[in-house]
Amino acid sequence: MMDFSDSQFWIALLQIIWIDILLSGDNALVIALACRSLPERQKRLGIVLGAGAAIGLRVIFAIFIVYLMAVPFLKIVGALLLFWIAIKLMTPESASGDAHVSGGTTLFSAVRTIVIADVVMSLDNVIAIAAASHGNVILLVLGLLISIPLILFGSTLILKAIERFPLLVTAGAALLGYIAGEVLVTDPALAPWVEAEAPWLHMVAPIIGAIGVVAAGSIAARRRKSSDLAQARDIA
Repeated sequence: MMDFSDSQFWIALLQIIWIDILLSGDNALVIALACRSLPERQKRLGIVLGAGAAIGLRVIFAIFIVYLMAVPFLKIVGALLLFWIAIKLMTPESASGDAHVSGGTTLFSAVRTIVIADVVMSLDNVIAIAAASHGNVILLVLGLLISIPLILFGSTLILKAIERFPLLVTAGAALLGYIAGEVLVTDPALAPWVEAEAPWLHMVAPIIGAIGVVAAGSIAARRRKSSDLAQARDIA
């Protein structure tokens, strides 16, 4: 039974929604690209069906990962992946990143394209929200369901807000680093030692994770920017 009066529940729910929005910008773009060649009357239906199928698969994958995280050492792997995802979030992407997504000419082909692309692109999202749910499947599914309309109908506004306030991305990356630190010290293989010898790691590891991600992400972003400028000069 969920305790809706528990502040930790609402904090975790907001974390899941925030992470899902930050990591789902590409998904909204894929949906638009896949449906761009459909007749006008089918575009809205294609968006709804494709997004619904993709979200359904994402929920199944996330629940699967939640249960896997009870296996020793897998939380360590998940934490390392989260660190990588967080650093990647702060690194500018190539403008042509999704140019390969072809538009479907029929409703079925558009939906198929959306589902396949979402399965390929959603690993980072699924791992992050599974970690943020702390093993609570109901919380995980609820967070995903709430974020669906935000992504589908507010993607343009969300993307504009992120572009206007880059600090939102940095804060999101720090949140992922914080969660990764929490996940790392709660792995079944490490938890007994942490509880007995270093319980302070429950507080310190998430903070180190957040700071480390922001520092590494900033360095990676500067290097990417320098590389892009060098390539632009070579082309010119």
